[in-house]
Amino acid sequence: MNLAPKLIYGTAWKGEKTAHLVISAFLQGFRAVDTACQPKHYREDLVGEALEVLQDKHNIKREDIYIQTKFTPFPGQDSTKPLPYNPRDSIPAQIKSSLSKSLASLHTSYLDAYLLHSPLRTLPLTIEAWRTLMAAQDQGTVRTIGISNVYDVGVLKALEKERKVQIVQNRWYEGNAWDKEVWAYCKENGIVYQSFWTLTGSPALLTHSHTTSLADKLDVTAAQVLFKLAQLNNVVPLSGTTSELHMQQDLAAERIVFKEEVLDDYKRIIDLIWR
Repeated sequence: MNLAPKLIYGTAWKGEKTAHLVISAFLQGFRAVDTACQPKHYREDLVGEALEVLQDKHNIKREDIYIQTKFTPFPGQDSTKPLPYNPRDSIPAQIKSSLSKSLASLHTSYLDAYLLHSPLRTLPLTIEAWRTLMAAQDQGTVRTIGISNVYDVGVLKALEKERKVQIVQNRWYEGNAWDKEVWAYCKENGIVYQSFWTLTGSPALLTHSHTTSLADKLDVTAAQVLFKLAQLNNVVPLSGTTSELHMQQDLAAERIVFKEEVLDDYKRIIDLIWR
């Protein structure tokens, strides 16, 4: 099954509540989850526990679930916590070890998406890591490959000389001027652009009169307006909410329709972003 999520449940910083929250999110309607083999910020093992419960007790089939995780380079790890690889090993060996750990933790034989959590410290090392992801894709262990926290189009161009980048996951928020250059490159080259930090990092836009006015007219929340706006602009948001109500609202954003009478309001918000 070819899964193309419009919204992904993010599991960073959930700690011991991870399994409960993932189960809750899927029971509200989510079918895509993002995690990482990075004990510093994620409990990938608890995501796996939740997915087992969802499949065994709630009859949600594995083929209907989009599972995305990441290889986190050593500088992004906490050396006081168990590492998924030996940092003295080669980069390919580190990735193979981390991928094996992820598959075991998530109780799956394949991943729908596997990302580099960030570029490595040099471009040659990043390309070496990318080639290891390519090999995993060739073996059928991962369906799609990508990279996160990459704000230099030059890195994407270098990787694409090896193989097409299918996913970029970046902060898309007012604090980095909406990552215009990378977002535009992704749109022009058919790369899925995923966003995190979009709500938390954009308080000015969420409270702007243009946004609140449109939300009032549609009888929705400002957060729903921003998520729908993202989806209309080739952005797949991550939602990390812990509230069941907000889970429901975030999912409902996809069904919002900007009819002709509110298009001027929509365009005013777009102008705030792309100006």
